[in-house]
Amino acid sequence: MSRKQQLHRPGPQPGPPADDTGCAILHVDMDAFFVSVELLERPELRGRPVIVGGAGPRGVVSAASYEARAFGVHSAMPMTRARRLCPRASVLPVSHGKYSRVSAAVFELFRSITPLVEGLSLDEAFLDVAGARRRLGRPAEIARMVREQVRDQQGITCSVGVASTKFIAKLASTRCKPDGLLVVPADGVVDFLHPLPVASLWGVGERTEQTLTRLGLRTVGQLAQVPPATLQRELGTALGAHLHELAWGRDPREVVPHTPDKSIGAEETFDTDVADPEVIRRSLLRLADRTGARLRESGNAGRTVGVKLRMADFKTITRARTLSEPTDLARVIYVTACELYEAAGLERVPLRLVGVRVENLGPAGEAPRQLAFDEPERGWREAERAMDQVAHRFGHGAVRPAALVRRAADGDGRDGRDGRQ
Repeated sequence: MSRKQQLHRPGPQPGPPADDTGCAILHVDMDAFFVSVELLERPELRGRPVIVGGAGPRGVVSAASYEARAFGVHSAMPMTRARRLCPRASVLPVSHGKYSRVSAAVFELFRSITPLVEGLSLDEAFLDVAGARRRLGRPAEIARMVREQVRDQQGITCSVGVASTKFIAKLASTRCKPDGLLVVPADGVVDFLHPLPVASLWGVGERTEQTLTRLGLRTVGQLAQVPPATLQRELGTALGAHLHELAWGRDPREVVPHTPDKSIGAEETFDTDVADPEVIRRSLLRLADRTGARLRESGNAGRTVGVKLRMADFKTITRARTLSEPTDLARVIYVTACELYEAAGLERVPLRLVGVRVENLGPAGEAPRQLAFDEPERGWREAERAMDQVAHRFGHGAVRPAALVRRAADGDGRDGRDGRQ
């Protein structure tokens, strides 16, 4: 069992909630989110090992059901290894549109409870419910309501940690997965925290864990007894002080709502290295189309378009260009990405991965005016928004650029499947 699995394995379901006095922070984490959303359309797979991710030889696992995790499968694992560990698993492709729609509905529920919602990802958020107590009850009651409404409204489950700080709330949700609720009383933080492995501490990666193990520090309680000066000498001033504070449950961070996206993008790893510029351009088109849709869905536009080009030897080149006006149009993103690809001088160099990203984001406003190929802006914007509406109703594969339709008809490889690094 891997280190990550040990930290995130499903634990025993907790008993009745403990005293939640002073515990206004909730950490809500969807259980196997991608898999859970897929099972809404594939209920016959419930209770069976299911893996979501790229199915090609270079595909990776994006999510795994708990039945698959029991075989050692986890996210970011190469799909070839996952199949070896769990050959009977059903492998489903990634469908970002579905996950985004369910996520948006879940976050709308969160914000109906409190405006203090800090999203960490599509399936994870902190909530500060101190201001909702008079209206909705104690934090544990609000947590129970969140779990019930997520299940009733979306058909999926979540785990909720309730604590006095963000760090302890996140640990609590991890310890009660799947489909659990755990309250860590404010006066019980040390008792909860000190028996845990040092790898539970935020900031302890594999290298730091090895250093702590070499020092004989395997639990948080053992680390807590070490003088801060000793930790700082062994780990560095900042990390040593940070871990000492966390080991005693001290975390001053507040829930910060509406954290803006720094960038929006997508990547694709090819099943085999690709040197054909036309195939690369079709991939850039698909990624630009996906990125533009995500920008419009988030209400953002960006001024900087970048590409990532990874060669067969894993050497990676990135190029970026800042536009004169922000854009959320896939066509503008695609044209810019192609120009950056051509300028990189890799048009005949085999590539294993390409990516497109838009940065310097801000509210889209009325209508960004950046144009492409000297063609009218209005027609492209209306066309892309119409595509958004069709995709929202029928799924993202229902409408796509003609070049990608021709590619699928010719059977020359992947069709919009997500890849990971």
